[in-house]
Amino acid sequence: MAGGVVLQGTTDVSRVEAPVTVKAYLICAFAAFGGIFFGYDTGWMGGVLAMPYFIRLYTGIDYDFATKTPIGVDPAKFVIPSSTASLFTSILSLGNFLGALVGGDIADFIGRRPTIIGGCFVFTIGCILQIASTNQEVLFVFGRLIAGVGVGFISAVVILYMSEIAPKKVRGAMVSGYQFCITIGILFANIVVYTSQDRDDTGSYRIPIGIQFLWAIILAVGLFYLPESPRFFVKKGDIEKAAKALAFVRGQPEDSDYIKDELAEIIANNEFEMRSIPQMSYIQSWLACLKGSLSKGDSPIRRTLLGSGLQCAQQFTGINFIFYFGPPFFKQLGTIQNPFLISLITTLVNVLSTPLSFYTIERFGRRTILIIGGCGMIVCQFIIAIIGVTAGRTELHNASAVSAMIAFISINISFFASTWGPTAWVVVGEIFPLPIRSRGVGISTASNWFWNTIIAVITPFLVSADKANLGPKVFFLWGSACILSTLFAYFLVPELKGLSLEQADMCMASVPPRKSAAWKPDHTFAAEVEHVGEDKALASAAIEEKV
Repeated sequence: MAGGVVLQGTTDVSRVEAPVTVKAYLICAFAAFGGIFFGYDTGWMGGVLAMPYFIRLYTGIDYDFATKTPIGVDPAKFVIPSSTASLFTSILSLGNFLGALVGGDIADFIGRRPTIIGGCFVFTIGCILQIASTNQEVLFVFGRLIAGVGVGFISAVVILYMSEIAPKKVRGAMVSGYQFCITIGILFANIVVYTSQDRDDTGSYRIPIGIQFLWAIILAVGLFYLPESPRFFVKKGDIEKAAKALAFVRGQPEDSDYIKDELAEIIANNEFEMRSIPQMSYIQSWLACLKGSLSKGDSPIRRTLLGSGLQCAQQFTGINFIFYFGPPFFKQLGTIQNPFLISLITTLVNVLSTPLSFYTIERFGRRTILIIGGCGMIVCQFIIAIIGVTAGRTELHNASAVSAMIAFISINISFFASTWGPTAWVVVGEIFPLPIRSRGVGISTASNWFWNTIIAVITPFLVSADKANLGPKVFFLWGSACILSTLFAYFLVPELKGLSLEQADMCMASVPPRKSAAWKPDHTFAAEVEHVGEDKALASAAIEEKV
Protein backbone atom coordinates (compact mmCIF):
# COMPACT_ATOMS: atom_id res chain seq x y z
CA MET A 1 0.00 0.00 0.00
CA ALA A 2 1.28 3.48 -0.92
CA GLY A 3 -0.51 6.75 -0.38
CA GLY A 4 -3.64 4.86 0.69
CA VAL A 5 -3.84 3.01 -2.64
CA VAL A 6 -3.67 -0.78 -2.69
CA LEU A 7 -1.14 -1.89 -5.29
CA GLN A 8 -2.61 -5.36 -5.80
CA GLY A 9 -3.33 -5.77 -9.51
CA THR A 10 -5.18 -8.25 -11.67
CA THR A 11 -4.26 -11.14 -13.91
CA ASP A 12 -7.24 -10.38 -16.17
CA VAL A 13 -5.90 -8.61 -19.29
CA SER A 14 -9.36 -7.16 -19.97
CA ARG A 15 -9.34 -5.23 -16.67
CA VAL A 16 -6.12 -3.25 -17.00
CA GLU A 17 -8.05 -0.11 -17.94
CA ALA A 18 -11.28 1.48 -16.73
CA PRO A 19 -14.25 1.81 -19.11
CA VAL A 20 -14.26 4.76 -21.51
CA THR A 21 -16.23 7.81 -20.34
CA VAL A 22 -17.33 11.07 -21.95
CA LYS A 23 -14.95 12.93 -19.63
CA ALA A 24 -11.94 11.12 -21.12
CA TYR A 25 -13.07 12.12 -24.62
CA LEU A 26 -13.47 15.77 -23.61
CA ILE A 27 -10.09 15.99 -21.86
CA CYS A 28 -8.29 14.52 -24.88
CA ALA A 29 -10.25 16.70 -27.28
CA PHE A 30 -9.20 19.85 -25.44
CA ALA A 31 -5.56 18.75 -25.17
CA ALA A 32 -5.59 18.17 -28.94
CA PHE A 33 -6.21 21.90 -29.30
CA GLY A 34 -2.42 22.24 -29.05
CA GLY A 35 -2.31 21.15 -32.69
CA ILE A 36 -3.77 24.55 -33.61
CA PHE A 37 -0.40 26.12 -32.77
CA PHE A 38 1.49 23.72 -35.01
CA GLY A 39 -0.92 24.05 -37.92
CA TYR A 40 -1.50 27.79 -37.79
CA ASP A 41 2.21 28.58 -37.60
CA THR A 42 2.83 26.21 -40.51
CA GLY A 43 0.07 27.78 -42.57
CA TRP A 44 0.45 31.54 -42.35
CA MET A 45 4.09 31.95 -43.39
CA GLY A 46 3.64 30.58 -46.92
CA GLY A 47 0.85 33.06 -47.58
CA VAL A 48 2.66 36.02 -46.07
CA LEU A 49 5.70 35.33 -48.28
CA ALA A 50 3.49 35.99 -51.31
CA MET A 51 1.80 39.16 -49.94
CA PRO A 52 2.58 42.29 -52.03
CA TYR A 53 3.06 44.51 -48.96
CA PHE A 54 5.42 42.02 -47.28
CA ILE A 55 7.43 41.56 -50.49
CA ARG A 56 7.71 45.34 -50.89
CA LEU A 57 8.76 45.66 -47.24
CA TYR A 58 11.70 43.26 -47.60
CA THR A 59 12.73 43.94 -51.21
CA GLY A 60 12.10 47.68 -51.59
CA ILE A 61 10.30 47.11 -54.91
CA ASP A 62 7.23 49.37 -55.31
CA TYR A 63 3.81 47.85 -55.95
CA ASP A 64 0.62 49.36 -57.40
CA PHE A 65 -2.26 47.99 -55.34
CA ALA A 66 -4.82 49.51 -57.75
CA THR A 67 -3.60 47.53 -60.76
CA LYS A 68 -2.09 44.73 -58.62
CA THR A 69 1.23 44.87 -60.44
CA PRO A 70 4.77 45.68 -59.32
CA ILE A 71 6.32 48.91 -60.57
CA GLY A 72 9.41 48.77 -62.75
CA VAL A 73 10.06 45.02 -62.62
CA ASP A 74 8.79 41.84 -64.22
CA PRO A 75 5.96 40.37 -62.04
CA ALA A 76 7.85 37.05 -62.03
CA LYS A 77 10.70 38.78 -60.18
CA PHE A 78 8.45 40.39 -57.56
CA VAL A 79 9.18 37.76 -54.90
CA ILE A 80 10.99 37.39 -51.60
CA PRO A 81 14.60 36.27 -52.36
CA SER A 82 15.13 32.53 -51.94
CA SER A 83 17.61 32.98 -49.11
CA THR A 84 15.24 35.23 -47.14
CA ALA A 85 12.24 32.96 -47.70
CA SER A 86 14.31 29.99 -46.62
CA LEU A 87 15.46 31.78 -43.45
CA PHE A 88 11.99 33.03 -42.47
CA THR A 89 10.46 29.58 -42.92
CA SER A 90 13.19 27.36 -41.55
CA ILE A 91 14.04 29.37 -38.43
CA LEU A 92 10.65 28.49 -36.94
CA SER A 93 11.36 24.80 -37.44
CA LEU A 94 14.77 25.21 -35.80
CA GLY A 95 13.03 26.69 -32.76
CA ASN A 96 10.53 23.83 -32.83
CA PHE A 97 13.41 21.34 -32.86
CA LEU A 98 15.06 22.92 -29.83
CA GLY A 99 11.74 23.30 -28.00
CA ALA A 100 10.76 19.67 -28.57
CA LEU A 101 14.06 18.40 -27.12
CA VAL A 102 13.92 20.69 -24.09
CA GLY A 103 10.16 20.28 -23.63
CA GLY A 104 10.35 16.52 -23.17
CA ASP A 105 13.04 17.01 -20.55
CA ILE A 106 11.12 19.69 -18.65
CA ALA A 107 7.98 17.54 -18.73
CA ASP A 108 9.80 14.92 -16.67
CA PHE A 109 10.78 17.49 -14.02
CA ILE A 110 7.69 19.68 -13.56
CA GLY A 111 4.99 17.67 -15.31
CA ARG A 112 3.25 17.50 -18.67
CA ARG A 113 0.59 20.13 -17.97
CA PRO A 114 2.88 22.94 -16.65
CA THR A 115 5.26 22.40 -19.57
CA ILE A 116 2.47 22.96 -22.11
CA ILE A 117 1.36 26.10 -20.24
CA GLY A 118 4.98 27.32 -20.25
CA GLY A 119 5.13 26.69 -23.98
CA CYS A 120 2.13 28.98 -24.47
CA PHE A 121 3.94 31.76 -22.58
CA VAL A 122 7.16 31.39 -24.61
CA PHE A 123 5.11 31.34 -27.82
CA THR A 124 3.43 34.67 -27.00
CA ILE A 125 6.83 36.33 -26.50
CA GLY A 126 7.84 35.20 -29.98
CA CYS A 127 4.61 36.57 -31.44
CA ILE A 128 5.20 39.97 -29.81
CA LEU A 129 8.67 40.19 -31.37
CA GLN A 130 7.32 39.32 -34.84
CA ILE A 131 4.55 41.90 -34.59
CA ALA A 132 7.03 44.54 -33.36
CA SER A 133 9.16 44.04 -36.48
CA THR A 134 8.59 46.22 -39.53
CA ASN A 135 11.45 45.57 -41.93
CA GLN A 136 13.97 44.52 -39.28
CA GLU A 137 14.91 41.09 -40.53
CA VAL A 138 16.86 40.18 -37.38
CA LEU A 139 13.96 40.99 -35.03
CA PHE A 140 11.47 39.07 -37.18
CA VAL A 141 13.75 36.05 -37.38
CA PHE A 142 14.43 36.12 -33.62
CA GLY A 143 10.68 36.27 -32.96
CA ARG A 144 10.14 33.29 -35.24
CA LEU A 145 12.83 31.37 -33.36
CA ILE A 146 11.32 32.10 -29.92
CA ALA A 147 7.80 31.28 -31.10
CA GLY A 148 9.17 28.05 -32.53
CA VAL A 149 10.60 27.03 -29.16
CA GLY A 150 7.13 27.48 -27.65
CA VAL A 151 5.47 25.44 -30.38
CA GLY A 152 8.16 22.77 -29.88
CA PHE A 153 7.27 22.52 -26.18
CA ILE A 154 3.61 22.13 -27.04
CA SER A 155 3.95 19.76 -30.00
CA ALA A 156 6.07 17.24 -28.07
CA VAL A 157 4.31 17.33 -24.71
CA VAL A 158 0.72 17.39 -25.99
CA ILE A 159 1.35 14.06 -27.74
CA LEU A 160 2.93 12.70 -24.55
CA TYR A 161 0.03 13.94 -22.41
CA MET A 162 -2.71 12.66 -24.71
CA SER A 163 -1.10 9.23 -25.14
CA GLU A 164 -0.83 8.82 -21.37
CA ILE A 165 -4.44 9.73 -20.55
CA ALA A 166 -6.36 8.44 -23.60
CA PRO A 167 -8.27 5.12 -23.24
CA LYS A 168 -6.61 2.33 -25.22
CA LYS A 169 -9.70 1.54 -27.31
CA VAL A 170 -9.83 5.03 -28.78
CA ARG A 171 -6.26 6.26 -28.23
CA GLY A 172 -5.54 6.26 -31.95
CA ALA A 173 -8.66 8.26 -32.73
CA MET A 174 -8.03 10.67 -29.85
CA VAL A 175 -4.41 11.37 -30.78
CA SER A 176 -5.54 11.71 -34.41
CA GLY A 177 -7.57 14.63 -33.11
CA TYR A 178 -4.24 16.40 -32.63
CA GLN A 179 -3.51 16.10 -36.35
CA PHE A 180 -7.07 17.26 -37.08
CA CYS A 181 -6.39 20.39 -35.03
CA ILE A 182 -3.18 20.89 -37.02
CA THR A 183 -5.22 20.89 -40.23
CA ILE A 184 -7.78 23.27 -38.73
CA GLY A 185 -4.91 25.56 -37.73
CA ILE A 186 -3.58 25.52 -41.30
CA LEU A 187 -7.09 26.27 -42.60
CA PHE A 188 -7.56 29.18 -40.19
CA ALA A 189 -4.18 30.55 -41.24
CA ASN A 190 -5.10 30.38 -44.93
CA ILE A 191 -8.47 32.06 -44.32
CA VAL A 192 -6.85 34.90 -42.38
CA VAL A 193 -4.08 35.32 -44.96
CA TYR A 194 -6.65 35.26 -47.78
CA THR A 195 -8.63 38.09 -46.18
CA SER A 196 -5.62 40.27 -45.36
CA GLN A 197 -3.43 39.65 -48.44
CA ASP A 198 -4.35 42.84 -50.32
CA ARG A 199 -3.97 45.29 -47.43
CA ASP A 200 -1.53 48.13 -48.12
CA ASP A 201 -0.30 48.35 -44.54
CA THR A 202 1.40 46.31 -41.81
CA GLY A 203 -1.95 44.73 -40.94
CA SER A 204 -1.50 42.45 -43.94
CA TYR A 205 1.03 40.34 -42.01
CA ARG A 206 0.47 41.51 -38.42
CA ILE A 207 -3.14 40.32 -38.33
CA PRO A 208 -2.21 36.68 -39.15
CA ILE A 209 0.54 36.80 -36.53
CA GLY A 210 -1.57 38.51 -33.86
CA ILE A 211 -4.45 36.04 -34.03
CA GLN A 212 -2.09 33.41 -32.61
CA PHE A 213 -2.43 35.02 -29.17
CA LEU A 214 -5.94 33.60 -29.03
CA TRP A 215 -4.72 30.00 -29.32
CA ALA A 216 -2.18 30.53 -26.52
CA ILE A 217 -4.77 32.02 -24.15
CA ILE A 218 -7.37 29.29 -24.76
CA LEU A 219 -4.94 26.39 -24.29
CA ALA A 220 -3.10 27.83 -21.27
CA VAL A 221 -6.26 28.80 -19.38
CA GLY A 222 -8.00 25.51 -20.14
CA LEU A 223 -5.07 23.41 -18.94
CA PHE A 224 -5.32 24.96 -15.48
CA TYR A 225 -8.54 22.97 -15.07
CA LEU A 226 -7.25 19.64 -16.42
CA PRO A 227 -5.40 17.00 -14.37
CA GLU A 228 -1.75 16.05 -14.63
CA SER A 229 -0.94 12.73 -16.30
CA PRO A 230 -1.24 9.91 -13.74
CA ARG A 231 1.78 8.22 -15.34
CA PHE A 232 3.90 11.27 -14.51
CA PHE A 233 3.01 10.87 -10.83
CA VAL A 234 3.82 7.15 -11.00
CA LYS A 235 7.21 8.00 -12.47
CA LYS A 236 7.75 10.41 -9.56
CA GLY A 237 6.59 7.82 -7.02
CA ASP A 238 3.59 9.89 -5.85
CA ILE A 239 0.97 7.13 -5.96
CA GLU A 240 -1.73 9.06 -4.11
CA LYS A 241 -1.71 11.90 -6.66
CA ALA A 242 -1.56 9.32 -9.46
CA ALA A 243 -4.72 7.68 -8.12
CA LYS A 244 -6.55 11.03 -7.92
CA ALA A 245 -5.51 12.03 -11.44
CA LEU A 246 -6.45 8.63 -12.87
CA ALA A 247 -9.84 8.71 -11.12
CA PHE A 248 -10.50 12.17 -12.59
CA VAL A 249 -9.51 11.12 -16.11
CA ARG A 250 -11.50 7.88 -16.04
CA GLY A 251 -14.53 9.35 -14.27
CA GLN A 252 -14.40 6.72 -11.51
CA PRO A 253 -14.09 6.97 -7.70
CA GLU A 254 -10.58 6.49 -6.31
CA ASP A 255 -11.55 3.28 -4.54
CA SER A 256 -12.97 1.74 -7.74
CA ASP A 257 -11.53 -1.66 -8.63
CA TYR A 258 -10.95 -0.37 -12.14
CA ILE A 259 -8.74 2.45 -10.83
CA LYS A 260 -6.84 0.08 -8.52
CA ASP A 261 -6.25 -2.45 -11.30
CA GLU A 262 -5.17 0.11 -13.90
CA LEU A 263 -2.91 1.95 -11.47
CA ALA A 264 -1.33 -1.32 -10.33
CA GLU A 265 -0.63 -2.21 -13.97
CA ILE A 266 1.01 1.17 -14.63
CA ILE A 267 3.16 0.84 -11.50
CA ALA A 268 4.09 -2.75 -12.31
CA ASN A 269 5.09 -1.82 -15.87
CA ASN A 270 7.24 1.04 -14.57
CA GLU A 271 8.95 -1.31 -12.11
CA PHE A 272 9.51 -3.89 -14.85
CA GLU A 273 11.03 -1.32 -17.23
CA MET A 274 13.18 0.21 -14.49
CA ARG A 275 14.95 -3.12 -14.11
CA SER A 276 16.46 -2.66 -17.57
CA ILE A 277 16.45 1.17 -17.57
CA PRO A 278 17.39 2.15 -13.99
CA GLN A 279 17.54 5.70 -12.62
CA MET A 280 20.82 7.32 -13.64
CA SER A 281 22.54 10.69 -13.88
CA TYR A 282 21.07 13.36 -16.13
CA ILE A 283 23.38 12.63 -19.07
CA GLN A 284 22.98 8.87 -18.66
CA SER A 285 19.19 9.24 -18.67
CA TRP A 286 19.45 10.73 -22.17
CA LEU A 287 21.89 8.05 -23.26
CA ALA A 288 19.41 5.44 -21.99
CA CYS A 289 17.35 6.16 -25.13
CA LEU A 290 20.25 4.77 -27.18
CA LYS A 291 20.93 1.58 -25.19
CA GLY A 292 20.20 -1.98 -26.19
CA SER A 293 20.45 -4.02 -29.35
CA LEU A 294 19.09 -2.98 -32.74
CA SER A 295 17.94 -6.57 -33.24
CA LYS A 296 15.56 -6.44 -30.25
CA GLY A 297 12.17 -4.94 -31.06
CA ASP A 298 11.69 -3.48 -27.58
CA SER A 299 15.21 -2.11 -26.95
CA PRO A 300 15.42 1.64 -26.20
CA ILE A 301 17.56 2.36 -29.27
CA ARG A 302 15.19 0.45 -31.54
CA ARG A 303 12.23 2.44 -30.18
CA THR A 304 14.11 5.73 -30.51
CA LEU A 305 15.08 5.00 -34.10
CA LEU A 306 11.50 3.94 -34.84
CA GLY A 307 10.03 7.17 -33.42
CA SER A 308 12.56 9.55 -34.95
CA GLY A 309 12.65 7.61 -38.23
CA LEU A 310 8.87 7.62 -38.57
CA GLN A 311 8.75 11.40 -38.08
CA CYS A 312 11.51 11.79 -40.68
CA ALA A 313 9.54 9.57 -43.06
CA GLN A 314 6.41 11.66 -42.48
CA GLN A 315 8.25 14.85 -43.44
CA PHE A 316 9.70 13.29 -46.58
CA THR A 317 6.26 12.57 -47.95
CA GLY A 318 6.62 16.18 -49.13
CA ILE A 319 3.41 17.45 -47.59
CA ASN A 320 4.88 20.57 -46.01
CA PHE A 321 6.27 21.66 -49.36
CA ILE A 322 2.65 22.33 -50.35
CA PHE A 323 1.71 24.08 -47.10
CA TYR A 324 4.91 26.12 -46.73
CA PHE A 325 5.38 27.14 -50.34
CA GLY A 326 1.93 26.52 -51.89
CA PRO A 327 1.10 30.06 -53.12
CA PRO A 328 4.53 30.73 -54.68
CA PHE A 329 4.55 27.26 -56.30
CA PHE A 330 1.00 27.60 -57.69
CA LYS A 331 1.97 31.02 -59.04
CA GLN A 332 4.87 29.35 -60.91
CA LEU A 333 2.50 27.04 -62.81
CA GLY A 334 1.52 29.98 -65.01
CA THR A 335 -2.25 29.65 -65.43
CA ILE A 336 -3.49 30.15 -61.86
CA GLN A 337 -4.87 33.64 -61.30
CA ASN A 338 -5.33 33.38 -57.53
CA PRO A 339 -2.79 31.07 -55.87
CA PHE A 340 -4.14 32.02 -52.42
CA LEU A 341 -7.54 30.56 -53.32
CA ILE A 342 -5.98 27.30 -54.57
CA SER A 343 -3.96 27.09 -51.36
CA LEU A 344 -7.18 27.59 -49.39
CA ILE A 345 -8.87 24.77 -51.33
CA THR A 346 -6.00 22.32 -50.77
CA THR A 347 -6.06 23.21 -47.07
CA LEU A 348 -9.78 22.51 -46.94
CA VAL A 349 -9.13 19.08 -48.48
CA ASN A 350 -6.61 18.50 -45.71
CA VAL A 351 -9.15 19.35 -43.00
CA LEU A 352 -12.01 17.30 -44.45
CA SER A 353 -9.86 14.21 -45.04
CA THR A 354 -8.31 13.96 -41.57
CA PRO A 355 -11.48 12.82 -39.70
CA LEU A 356 -11.46 9.64 -41.82
CA SER A 357 -8.53 8.52 -39.69
CA PHE A 358 -10.67 8.60 -36.53
CA TYR A 359 -12.40 5.48 -37.85
CA THR A 360 -9.74 3.82 -40.01
CA ILE A 361 -6.92 3.96 -37.44
CA GLU A 362 -8.96 1.85 -34.98
CA ARG A 363 -10.72 -0.27 -37.59
CA PHE A 364 -7.77 -1.22 -39.83
CA GLY A 365 -4.80 -0.36 -37.61
CA ARG A 366 -1.71 1.83 -37.77
CA ARG A 367 0.45 -0.28 -40.10
CA THR A 368 -2.24 -0.86 -42.69
CA ILE A 369 -3.19 2.74 -43.24
CA LEU A 370 0.45 3.88 -43.29
CA ILE A 371 1.21 1.41 -46.09
CA ILE A 372 -1.98 2.16 -48.05
CA GLY A 373 -1.54 5.92 -47.62
CA GLY A 374 2.10 5.73 -48.69
CA CYS A 375 1.24 3.82 -51.86
CA GLY A 376 -1.49 6.33 -52.72
CA MET A 377 0.86 9.28 -52.32
CA ILE A 378 3.54 7.63 -54.45
CA VAL A 379 1.11 7.25 -57.36
CA CYS A 380 -0.20 10.81 -57.04
CA GLN A 381 3.22 12.44 -56.81
CA PHE A 382 4.63 10.69 -59.85
CA ILE A 383 1.50 11.59 -61.84
CA ILE A 384 1.91 15.26 -60.81
CA ALA A 385 5.57 15.22 -61.85
CA ILE A 386 4.88 13.50 -65.18
CA ILE A 387 2.13 15.97 -66.10
CA GLY A 388 4.38 18.84 -65.00
CA VAL A 389 7.17 17.88 -67.42
CA THR A 390 4.84 17.11 -70.34
CA ALA A 391 1.47 18.78 -70.94
CA GLY A 392 1.73 21.01 -67.86
CA ARG A 393 4.95 22.83 -68.80
CA THR A 394 4.72 26.54 -67.98
CA GLU A 395 5.46 27.72 -71.52
CA LEU A 396 2.46 25.75 -72.87
CA HIS A 397 -0.05 27.62 -70.65
CA ASN A 398 -2.20 24.48 -70.60
CA ALA A 399 -4.93 25.25 -68.05
CA SER A 400 -6.40 21.74 -68.25
CA ALA A 401 -3.06 20.11 -67.41
CA VAL A 402 -2.49 22.48 -64.51
CA SER A 403 -6.00 21.72 -63.24
CA ALA A 404 -5.19 18.01 -63.38
CA MET A 405 -2.02 18.67 -61.37
CA ILE A 406 -4.02 20.57 -58.74
CA ALA A 407 -6.53 17.70 -58.60
CA PHE A 408 -3.80 15.11 -57.93
CA ILE A 409 -2.13 17.42 -55.40
CA SER A 410 -5.49 17.48 -53.60
CA ILE A 411 -5.80 13.67 -53.75
CA ASN A 412 -2.24 13.38 -52.47
CA ILE A 413 -3.12 15.66 -49.54
CA SER A 414 -6.19 13.54 -48.83
CA PHE A 415 -4.09 10.36 -48.67
CA PHE A 416 -1.66 12.05 -46.28
CA ALA A 417 -4.30 13.64 -44.06
CA SER A 418 -6.18 10.38 -43.52
CA THR A 419 -3.10 8.19 -42.98
CA TRP A 420 0.44 9.48 -42.40
CA GLY A 421 -0.60 12.81 -40.89
CA PRO A 422 -2.23 11.48 -37.71
CA THR A 423 -0.73 7.98 -37.54
CA ALA A 424 2.89 9.03 -37.17
CA TRP A 425 1.93 11.00 -34.03
CA VAL A 426 -0.15 8.11 -32.68
CA VAL A 427 2.67 5.58 -33.03
CA VAL A 428 5.25 7.90 -31.44
CA GLY A 429 3.03 8.29 -28.39
CA GLU A 430 2.67 4.51 -28.01
CA ILE A 431 6.11 2.97 -28.44
CA PHE A 432 8.15 4.26 -25.48
CA PRO A 433 8.20 2.80 -21.95
CA LEU A 434 7.49 5.17 -19.05
CA PRO A 435 11.14 5.60 -17.86
CA ILE A 436 12.18 7.13 -21.20
CA ARG A 437 8.79 8.15 -22.63
CA SER A 438 9.11 11.93 -22.31
CA ARG A 439 12.61 11.97 -23.79
CA GLY A 440 11.71 9.44 -26.48
CA VAL A 441 8.68 11.46 -27.59
CA GLY A 442 10.79 14.63 -27.38
CA ILE A 443 13.52 13.16 -29.60
CA SER A 444 10.93 11.89 -32.08
CA THR A 445 9.13 15.24 -32.23
CA ALA A 446 12.49 17.00 -32.55
CA SER A 447 13.22 14.71 -35.50
CA ASN A 448 10.01 15.91 -37.14
CA TRP A 449 11.09 19.51 -36.72
CA PHE A 450 14.70 18.82 -37.73
CA TRP A 451 13.69 17.38 -41.08
CA ASN A 452 11.00 20.04 -41.36
CA THR A 453 13.83 22.58 -41.03
CA ILE A 454 15.92 20.85 -43.69
CA ILE A 455 12.99 20.80 -46.11
CA ALA A 456 12.17 24.44 -45.37
CA VAL A 457 15.80 25.43 -46.04
CA ILE A 458 16.32 23.54 -49.29
CA THR A 459 12.89 23.81 -50.94
CA PRO A 460 13.10 27.49 -52.01
CA PHE A 461 16.40 26.70 -53.72
CA LEU A 462 14.88 23.66 -55.44
CA VAL A 463 11.86 25.41 -56.95
CA SER A 464 12.79 29.11 -57.22
CA ALA A 465 13.24 30.44 -60.74
CA ASP A 466 16.60 31.99 -59.85
CA LYS A 467 17.97 28.71 -58.43
CA ALA A 468 17.42 25.05 -59.41
CA ASN A 469 13.98 25.90 -60.84
CA LEU A 470 12.70 22.32 -60.62
CA GLY A 471 9.06 23.40 -60.56
CA PRO A 472 6.75 20.35 -60.77
CA LYS A 473 9.80 18.09 -61.22
CA VAL A 474 10.27 18.35 -57.45
CA PHE A 475 7.47 15.78 -57.13
CA PHE A 476 9.80 13.15 -58.61
CA LEU A 477 11.91 13.78 -55.51
CA TRP A 478 8.97 13.58 -53.11
CA GLY A 479 7.60 10.46 -54.80
CA SER A 480 10.94 8.69 -54.49
CA ALA A 481 11.26 9.70 -50.83
CA CYS A 482 7.72 8.46 -50.23
CA ILE A 483 8.72 4.99 -51.50
CA LEU A 484 11.36 4.86 -48.75
CA SER A 485 8.82 6.07 -46.16
CA THR A 486 6.38 3.31 -47.11
CA LEU A 487 9.09 0.63 -46.91
CA PHE A 488 10.01 1.97 -43.47
CA ALA A 489 6.41 1.51 -42.31
CA TYR A 490 6.19 -2.01 -43.72
CA PHE A 491 9.37 -3.34 -42.11
CA LEU A 492 9.57 -1.41 -38.82
CA VAL A 493 6.21 -0.11 -37.58
CA PRO A 494 4.37 -2.46 -35.17
CA GLU A 495 0.59 -2.73 -34.92
CA LEU A 496 -0.48 -1.48 -31.46
CA LYS A 497 -4.21 -1.01 -32.07
CA GLY A 498 -6.38 -1.68 -29.02
CA LEU A 499 -3.47 -2.19 -26.60
CA SER A 500 -2.73 -0.23 -23.44
CA LEU A 501 0.66 1.48 -23.37
CA GLU A 502 1.86 -1.30 -21.07
CA GLN A 503 0.57 -4.01 -23.42
CA ALA A 504 2.28 -2.22 -26.32
CA ASP A 505 5.57 -2.86 -24.49
CA MET A 506 4.78 -6.58 -24.36
CA CYS A 507 3.87 -6.68 -28.04
CA MET A 508 7.12 -5.06 -29.15
CA ALA A 509 9.09 -7.52 -27.00
CA SER A 510 7.24 -10.57 -28.27
CA VAL A 511 6.84 -10.40 -32.05
CA PRO A 512 8.38 -8.64 -35.08
CA PRO A 513 6.41 -5.72 -36.60
CA ARG A 514 5.06 -7.75 -39.53
CA LYS A 515 3.43 -10.23 -37.13
CA SER A 516 2.28 -7.70 -34.54
CA ALA A 517 -1.28 -7.35 -35.86
CA ALA A 518 -2.11 -10.90 -34.75
CA TRP A 519 -0.56 -10.55 -31.27
CA LYS A 520 -2.83 -10.64 -28.20
CA PRO A 521 -1.82 -10.06 -24.55
CA ASP A 522 -1.98 -13.17 -22.35
CA HIS A 523 -0.86 -11.78 -18.98
CA THR A 524 -0.48 -8.53 -17.08
CA PHE A 525 2.56 -6.71 -15.76
CA ALA A 526 1.01 -6.92 -12.30
CA ALA A 527 1.36 -10.70 -12.59
CA GLU A 528 4.85 -10.30 -14.08
CA VAL A 529 6.15 -8.47 -10.98
CA GLU A 530 3.91 -10.42 -8.58
CA HIS A 531 1.56 -7.58 -7.66
CA VAL A 532 -1.44 -9.91 -7.58
CA GLY A 533 -3.08 -11.58 -4.66
CA GLU A 534 -2.86 -15.15 -5.89
CA ASP A 535 -0.06 -17.23 -7.35
CA LYS A 536 -0.26 -17.52 -11.09
CA ALA A 537 2.10 -19.06 -13.59
CA LEU A 538 3.35 -16.41 -15.95
CA ALA A 539 2.45 -16.92 -19.53
CA SER A 540 5.42 -14.76 -20.38
CA ALA A 541 7.72 -17.58 -19.42
CA ALA A 542 6.62 -19.35 -22.58
CA ILE A 543 7.08 -16.35 -24.84
CA GLU A 544 10.10 -16.49 -27.06
CA GLU A 545 11.53 -13.02 -27.64
CA LYS A 546 11.84 -12.19 -31.30
CA VAL A 547 13.03 -9.26 -33.33
